[in-house]
Amino acid sequence: MKKNTESIVVGSKGIGLQINADKTNYMVMSCDQNAGQSHNIETDYSLFEGVGWFKYLGALPNDSKF
Repeated sequence: MKKNTESIVVGSKGIGLQINADKTNYMVMSCDQNAGQSHNIETDYSLFEGVGWFKYLGALPNDSKF
């Protein structure tokens, strides 16, 4: 996961884009209970927060819209 994240950060910089780590989270989805544990990913330039849930298109997982 960390290697892929670093590749995205470096590749983005190569074409003039910058990933905003303050607005970027990641979530692991798996049937394995232990795989869902949230860990932060730190690259040379940024810290990406692992989360257990996030708001998607304005809806939270507990909303009736979701």
